[in-house]
Amino acid sequence: MPHLTLARDPTGGPVVPVGVAVRQARREALVAARQDVPPVASIRALVDTGASCTCVDPAVLKTLDLSARGSVSVHTPSTGPVPHQAEEYDVSLIVPGAGTHHVPLTIDAVPVIAADLLVQGIHAIIGRDVLQDCILIYNGTVGEFTLAF
Repeated sequence: MPHLTLARDPTGGPVVPVGVAVRQARREALVAARQDVPPVASIRALVDTGASCTCVDPAVLKTLDLSARGSVSVHTPSTGPVPHQAEEYDVSLIVPGAGTHHVPLTIDAVPVIAADLLVQGIHAIIGRDVLQDCILIYNGTVGEFTLAF
């Protein structure tokens, strides 16, 4: 099973390198129209079992030249009973496997919510929508975690 075992980030969290790209259908449309395809954005993503959905910082989404597919209501601990509206986008996510022999986890057309995350030192949060197809082992005693897919 492809996996990634990494040391905890200095902040104490399970942070993984992730690629964010335009989804396959968008890539094909751009190629057919002889337009440039934005390069894959290499980012740092926090694995967060407390997040129901995956979030990406707007600065990353801007580099992909994407348009929002709409907006969604989002509840967070700080919003209280009144949700706030956040733009939603479709992207492809690529999580590398360990070494050159493991196939990366590639998920096309993942709906993600735009969220300001750079202030926390990360570009994205990987939520349970993606983690539902993974195994996460968080070994706090040795300061590492494994993400298998």
